[in-house]
Amino acid sequence: MAGGGVDYSFESAGNLDVLREAFLSTHDGWGLTVVLGIHPTPRMLPLHPMELFDGRRIVGTVFGDFKGKTQLPHLAKQCMLGVVNLDEFITHKLPFENINEAIDSAAQRRQMPEMPSTPLIFA
Repeated sequence: MAGGGVDYSFESAGNLDVLREAFLSTHDGWGLTVVLGIHPTPRMLPLHPMELFDGRRIVGTVFGDFKGKTQLPHLAKQCMLGVVNLDEFITHKLPFENINEAIDSAAQRRQMPEMPSTPLIFA
């Protein structure tokens, strides 16, 4: 890796070994590691406190830092007023009884790289 490391690294696998490698791959002095989502097991971060003193940083985010308690009412109002249109993201509608079919279809769609990147959302 040229230049002493990357400016930003992102970890979304939920693997603490990968998180450590992502953190160590960032540049001394200003590197930032972003942990995406919630890890499956509540384990301690595999970092020594001294590794933070060289300027590297680590932060976590869930839902892109969307604040449900304070921002969701505003988003809901924008949707009701037509400012934000979520309908274009709904590609299928299935009853709850077909939840397994919905999950299988979504998983299949993620495995097909030729498909458009529009998310598969079931309502």
